[in-house]
Amino acid sequence: KERTKGFSPFVNVGGTAGYKPVPLKKRDGLVWFFDIKGGEQNMGEKKVVLAYSGGLDTSVAAMWLTEQGYEVITMTADVGQSVDLEKAKNKALHSGASKAYVMDLKKEFVKEFVWPALKANALYQGAYPLNSALSRPLIAKAMAAVAKKENAGAVAHGCTGKGQDQVRMEVCTNALNPELVVLAPVRDWHFSREAEMEYAQAHGIPVLATTASPYSIDENLWGRSIECGILEDPWNEPPSDAYILTVDPWNAPDHQEFVEISFEKGIPVALNGEKMDGIALIQSLNNLAGKHGVGRIDMIEDRLVGFKSREVYECPAAITLITAHKALETLTLDKKVLAAKKEMETKFAELTYEGYWYSPLKESIDSFINTTQEYVNGVVKVRLYKGQAVVRGMKSPSSIYQMNIATYSEGDVFDRSNWETSC
Repeated sequence: KERTKGFSPFVNVGGTAGYKPVPLKKRDGLVWFFDIKGGEQNMGEKKVVLAYSGGLDTSVAAMWLTEQGYEVITMTADVGQSVDLEKAKNKALHSGASKAYVMDLKKEFVKEFVWPALKANALYQGAYPLNSALSRPLIAKAMAAVAKKENAGAVAHGCTGKGQDQVRMEVCTNALNPELVVLAPVRDWHFSREAEMEYAQAHGIPVLATTASPYSIDENLWGRSIECGILEDPWNEPPSDAYILTVDPWNAPDHQEFVEISFEKGIPVALNGEKMDGIALIQSLNNLAGKHGVGRIDMIEDRLVGFKSREVYECPAAITLITAHKALETLTLDKKVLAAKKEMETKFAELTYEGYWYSPLKESIDSFINTTQEYVNGVVKVRLYKGQAVVRGMKSPSSIYQMNIATYSEGDVFDRSNWETSC
């Protein structure tokens, strides 16, 4: 148990293969559950910490939990989403919460989650930069901390039974504190999006989603996820109004723009020679690459719960940085390390996608990747133009590339008599 940090086969993930739900029951105003030995444990009064975004699902969940007799304490994580956090706090209180926490987690999100993913060139199924998936272990960590502070016996999320976020939140919560019960009202009540909107309207809860524009949005510094509505049919092209961070490539500037990205040990530290902290760098690159239409992703994704889903993302900074970082690695890492790292990158992305951020395997992969990044130093020049980020130059003090060996011109020092030894 110490080695696996509390991982248990009794995680409530809606019947996902390999797990089975924690059976819950209520008695005398208290929440009880069966532990792995089958005994009952008292989880204290009906106090629950809800991960609250202010969107449709969590707003409805807050009201519904209150109606079921729970004292609801909301926790809103600021990971760089473009929402009015004070408004979200007031909305949570209006939706029945007794307390509403708003936590600025941007710095921790970048340092402890985004940069490790960048160093791993993390792209699930070669395309999705895990922007939403990366925030879930941090949100679970913050929820567990608030639950401890408030002496709450349960936490809750607004995930549905069809997505992978339910698994991420619950696996991460169980790893951090296996004593916490995880409630999933949106999943368990089986409401459709339309039914949720009707419930919200009936209870006077304002929501951005409408039947005319029913997008489900998740956003943070690393990118934006767009689901539902017209996007569910893969034949339909995503309409322009689905995007906010990026312009349509055909409407992007008719001139190319270059950006020089400086890396130290695999982490970007400057744009065009100007030193920046991680938050400012990502925000600047989101604006710069976004105005050139860079970072749109439209894919059929294999979800953890067993079916394919059409997913649309816009991640201008993430795509630009991963493109630059991967290129710099070809200059600074040798062939065998690159080959081994590619395998680890795939596993890193899969583990993150599935919610195993706090697993021993993920930590072991981190150690390997961090070792390789000691040599990933230098500057990469990227051209931004009409939806594309293309590397047009790079240099590094740690470069393995030697022009006097690679050249076919005068000054060639390659010893052809020793080519077998050289290989």
